[in-house]
Amino acid sequence: MSTSMPTPAQVAHRATEVLDAIFADEEFGAFEAATLEYSSDWQCFTGFPVIERWSLDRDKGPLFTEGLRALALKAAVADLTGDERLAEVAVAVPVDEMTHAMIAQPQLFARIAARTGFQLIHQTDQEHTDYAEGDFTHRAYRLAWGEPPARYWLPKDEVDRRVDILTERYASIGMDRAGREHAIDFTAA
Repeated sequence: MSTSMPTPAQVAHRATEVLDAIFADEEFGAFEAATLEYSSDWQCFTGFPVIERWSLDRDKGPLFTEGLRALALKAAVADLTGDERLAEVAVAVPVDEMTHAMIAQPQLFARIAARTGFQLIHQTDQEHTDYAEGDFTHRAYRLAWGEPPARYWLPKDEVDRRVDILTERYASIGMDRAGREHAIDFTAA
């Protein structure tokens, strides 16, 4: 193992192996069902809503695939380097939100990871949601699975622009700090 970053091609090769093993695991169906059922609790105001014309019903399936791919890329870097910090490669905000839904299934996902031999990498204080076209993640993803879907793999500057729009709209209905605060008195309402 190395403490320097592997090439995008090395990561792509290992990531496809990881993802194929996850799909083939005996508990994959239960993991997918549990993750997508969790959708009723997906309430982040600045994660999924940055997707244009966001629809939970339409987007949760494709986002599930993208979240798995992101975690497979991270697992590949961890496997090739042994370094969890290097493995926290840049991920687009909506895709990162889906990884949170996956990680909310800890028993299933831990068993799948143990059986398939990959390390689950995700630590909020170390994550990077500064994905950009042409960066390491983008290059490795393209080599593994082709061009990432632009609907979900939004560059950070575009996410920031959309969050500004959302923040203004939320404020217009009394949801301040991009949905992180309000002054609604439910007793009086």
